[in-house]
Amino acid sequence: MTAALIDRVRHRLAGADIEMTAAVVADAVRSEAGGVLADSDVLEALQVLRQEFSGTGPLDPLLADPGTTDVLVTAPDQVWVDGSGGLRRTAVTFPDEDAVRRLAQRLAVAAGRRLDDASPCVDGWLPGSGVRLHAVLPPIADRTCLSLRVLRPASHDLAALQGLGTFDAEIAEALREIVRKRLAFLVIGGTGSGKTSLLSALLGCVPANERIVCVEDAGELHPDHPQFVRLVARAPNVEGAGEITVRALVREALRMRPDRIVVGEVRGAEVRELLASLNTGHEGGAGTLHANSPAEVPARLEALGALAGLDSRALHSQVAAAVRLVLHMRRAADGARYLDEIGAFARTGSGLQVRPIWTRAGGWHEKELPW
Repeated sequence: MTAALIDRVRHRLAGADIEMTAAVVADAVRSEAGGVLADSDVLEALQVLRQEFSGTGPLDPLLADPGTTDVLVTAPDQVWVDGSGGLRRTAVTFPDEDAVRRLAQRLAVAAGRRLDDASPCVDGWLPGSGVRLHAVLPPIADRTCLSLRVLRPASHDLAALQGLGTFDAEIAEALREIVRKRLAFLVIGGTGSGKTSLLSALLGCVPANERIVCVEDAGELHPDHPQFVRLVARAPNVEGAGEITVRALVREALRMRPDRIVVGEVRGAEVRELLASLNTGHEGGAGTLHANSPAEVPARLEALGALAGLDSRALHSQVAAAVRLVLHMRRAADGARYLDEIGAFARTGSGLQVRPIWTRAGGWHEKELPW
């Protein structure tokens, strides 16, 4: 099989408005070859072209691995995978830069987005797969860069997380007490640190007679709870219409008779509606937040509050009145995830701070706990 023949078949199939079955591809190969081809040549062409016209091409086996969290393509011969074993380079390669670009553009179309020279960056969700797509084309990047984030359903309970070493039995019972006392909390950490898994496990401890209404950017939370209602945000389409934001959905959630309101990830102006709901009778709410440490949470919330028009004093007052605790998750270099710190919000003369009440390294820092 020559590259020229593969390229001719590719263009022939690209203009065909039919389902790309094996028979269709094989017929196109034989037609473009203009002669008799060995079965091995046809099978080789089928494998190459099927990868281009279906799924995520040569990345499919990587994404199918249950331990994979991210697949990163930085060059045709540089495909990396992240997961339980940490970040590592794979043996998967693409024929050339054009092959990476074609895959990125095809996935962008599947996500309802546009990726070309006029719009060289794209971010979206691949339909029905739980995979988040991000791609950048040259000249924004030296080469086409493709990032695929796999969102695994967070369905572990506290016992399962304890078994994985995320925390010990004493902390597991303390976490259950936090839920029983209806203390509002934020789970923080970096990307892939296990924030969503911990939040899902804690929601599974909510009494069955309480209604949880959860707002997410993507449907990751899957707690074992009989009254869990999920609202999922929607991005705008190619024409820029049809967007439904997390902020709008938080307002909708307030009208759905919630006992507890949860925001899967607080990342924008929706922090205003969340704090308002926690201050108006909806105790025991929760959310996740990207932050490197509990000490940085007040500044992170200030930045988000500014997007919603909240000044620092108003934000500090609402947070101090509504949110009690911060649970900090970390990810080790070998991929292990664990609860590193529990902190409590406290007002100070200059504003707001999070003081540590338990750390993995030092144990309990206070005798009288805030619950």
